[in-house]
Amino acid sequence: MNPFPDHNQQDGLATIRWPLRLTWLGMWAEQLVQGLWPLLALALFVLAVLMLGIQDIVAVDLVYAATVVVLLCAIGGVFYAVRHIKVPSRIDALARLDASLPGRPIQALMDKQAIGATDAGSIAVWQAHRARMAERAATAQAVPADLRVSHRDPYALRYVAVLAFGVALIFGSVLRVGSVVGMAPSAGGVVSGPVWEGWAEPPRYTGKPTLYLADLKEEPLYLPAGTLITLRLYGEVGALSVSETVSGTTPTDDTQAAVVVDFKVAQSGDISIDGPNGRAWNIVMLPDAKPEVEITAEPEVAALGEMRLPFAARDDYGVEAGEARISLDLASVDRRYGLETAPDDRPEIIVPLPMPIAGDRSRFQENLIEDFSKHPWANLPVKVSLTVLDASEQQAVTPPADMILPGRRFFDPLAAAVIEQRRDLLWAKANASRLAQILKAVAYRPEDVFRTQTSALRLRQQIERLEIRATYGLTDEVQTEIADDLWDLAIELEEGVLADALERMRRAQERLSEAMKNGASNEEIAELMDELRRATDDYMRQLQRQQAQEGDQQQENAPQGDTMQMTQDDLQRMMDRIQELMEQGRMAEAEQALRELQQLMENMRVTEGQPGQQGQSPSEQAMEGLADTLRDQQGLSDQAFRDLQDRFNPNSETGQQDGQEQGQQPGASPQQGQNQPGQQPGPNDGQAQPGQGQGSIADRQQALRDELRRQQGRLPGGGTPEGDAARDALDRAGRAMDGAEDALRRNDLAEAIDNQSQAIEALRDGMRALGEAMAKEQNPGDPGQGSAKGNRKADGQDPLGREQGANGAQGSEGELALDNDAYGRARELLDEIRRRSAQTARPEVERDYLNRLLDRF
Repeated sequence: MNPFPDHNQQDGLATIRWPLRLTWLGMWAEQLVQGLWPLLALALFVLAVLMLGIQDIVAVDLVYAATVVVLLCAIGGVFYAVRHIKVPSRIDALARLDASLPGRPIQALMDKQAIGATDAGSIAVWQAHRARMAERAATAQAVPADLRVSHRDPYALRYVAVLAFGVALIFGSVLRVGSVVGMAPSAGGVVSGPVWEGWAEPPRYTGKPTLYLADLKEEPLYLPAGTLITLRLYGEVGALSVSETVSGTTPTDDTQAAVVVDFKVAQSGDISIDGPNGRAWNIVMLPDAKPEVEITAEPEVAALGEMRLPFAARDDYGVEAGEARISLDLASVDRRYGLETAPDDRPEIIVPLPMPIAGDRSRFQENLIEDFSKHPWANLPVKVSLTVLDASEQQAVTPPADMILPGRRFFDPLAAAVIEQRRDLLWAKANASRLAQILKAVAYRPEDVFRTQTSALRLRQQIERLEIRATYGLTDEVQTEIADDLWDLAIELEEGVLADALERMRRAQERLSEAMKNGASNEEIAELMDELRRATDDYMRQLQRQQAQEGDQQQENAPQGDTMQMTQDDLQRMMDRIQELMEQGRMAEAEQALRELQQLMENMRVTEGQPGQQGQSPSEQAMEGLADTLRDQQGLSDQAFRDLQDRFNPNSETGQQDGQEQGQQPGASPQQGQNQPGQQPGPNDGQAQPGQGQGSIADRQQALRDELRRQQGRLPGGGTPEGDAARDALDRAGRAMDGAEDALRRNDLAEAIDNQSQAIEALRDGMRALGEAMAKEQNPGDPGQGSAKGNRKADGQDPLGREQGANGAQGSEGELALDNDAYGRARELLDEIRRRSAQTARPEVERDYLNRLLDRF
């Protein structure tokens, strides 16, 4: 290669001037890195050691020895660099750049034509070749430098140095490098220039960082109480001394001469280091405030006796723990009957306070939730105080608050009597003989007070144990066992273990009546009212099954004057009226209404059929009711879908066209506003019923949910797999309807449509399961002449009015065909598109396409 190209060659190489320069600089960097890496690694490692202050914690002789080793290593690094660094020339850079191009065009441009210089054709070919090589050379790019030194550093020592330096940057200080200057030997061999180091470490619970005193300016320094101050003195002993007034203690001579001085901040004051390069700080102590706690409201009591006591606590650095102490207020106890005896010694109740699991504990509100129903002090006056503790073991205690210790209340008179005697037993062991006498009087005629002989025998057994123990002594273990047995007996008497639905309903009515007489709380009355509703629903289902088995002949022959005919809707209205009166505080009227309900239930004859439905079985009536509910839910879903379209496309006329061509309101189904054949107006006619286009769509959704709840109470087929599947499906539909109603009230139409779709699907599943149950109940020879079932078999229709196929399969024709729901299918597709468009893991192209579909439809 010619290192001195002529003028023409220089013109051809002008295009590679900058790539050539950059390649040459890269070769320089490559040589420097590969030759100087030992010196760089040594420098980083030494800086890391000095910044971490290792020279301050080892002997001075060891520091001197390390310095000699470092100097020898540095000399070796210089020799290594001189040996391995080679100065790159322009020719080397040109060769490397030319090797990176195909065909070595740079070499071709620097060559001369050897033969045919006088031949015109040969000259033309040579010039064409040079032009082609010039174009190829014009594409040259700078060759990157090879900075890898792994072949020269097989043990990766350079990475160790970099890691040590990074740790020193995080945990060390650059100022510590200056401390090595004070270790240099003076002319007389004595360490000159004493130095010092200091740290202020606040208590860990404050969450504040450790401070390096050498980095702080001489100005007021605010430190929390209990901060640990550590000072290290280097150099000649006595050259530096420490004086302070923040610890509250008197320094001794040993402290003044110590190499390491540490103390805690207990008050505001000054800290000074006297001597060469000394410093002083004015410390302002931040006191640790005591925690605070208070009871924010009166305790709330659940129906079964669970107490909820709200409280609030706060502290400047956070509350660590707390507890509630409950002691008996003996002076306020009504000392009568079994409580007249002096009580046995019983320790106060200590319950830990709940603390936030995550989050800030400096200020929070929580609820102490406990059940003291089985404690001897339940429903007795007590004093409650709350205590909280912070990390510095400071306590805060609330003044004792007077309250009645909440516990479960028993409304059955016999259960309440057993619980009272149990309390007297736990009050004092001396009451054992008195308890036995009272319980024997209660159980004198068991047939008059006990509903089952089992309960009477259990009480008799406890009486015998009490009599024996009263004579020979009552231990703590036996006292606890008898109290637990009496509690279980009272629960059995209160709630009962009755399997008969009528008896459970009567028990629920009696408990509710006793609760109203005894002034029960709203929570207790609500719980008892729900129990009455459940018991009444069980009783109605039992009567339905009984009537289905016995047929209608017994009803036709029954004397009309001895029974009352009413529907389940009438019962629900009566119970709603009772609950409304109780919520308004009109207990006398509510009790009178409850007595009327009891009389009606004693003499009623439940009639599931209504005019136009006497020929239908309960399963058929339930199927038709679910079909109506499905239609109404479909109409509500369509209305919500149109409202959502109108929100994003206000100019759309879709919402104005649907339902208004027939003079209907938007969202009204074709059946809305009129009764179906064979149906009478429901109990809520005149109100905003589902499917009537009255009221808001959320109110209509709520009314439809109430209607479904009523139908669930009348659903037959209990105890069979198909019946259980139908009930589970209707439960899912009810939950979805509740979610839809909540979303509609929040004006979240998208979520409401999702929940309504789930409700529709669950209703279909329930109807399918109910249809399977009906198919199993029917036998080919059952339908007789003149019956509704026989007529439908003759017409080739299923219970929903759909045409059956040739082999008995369900056809797709008819208004209620479950598989021919165009609106439902369209909504399912829209929901699926919306769900997929919200998945960020999908490709952006697919999500854009889905969003365009949503914008269009």
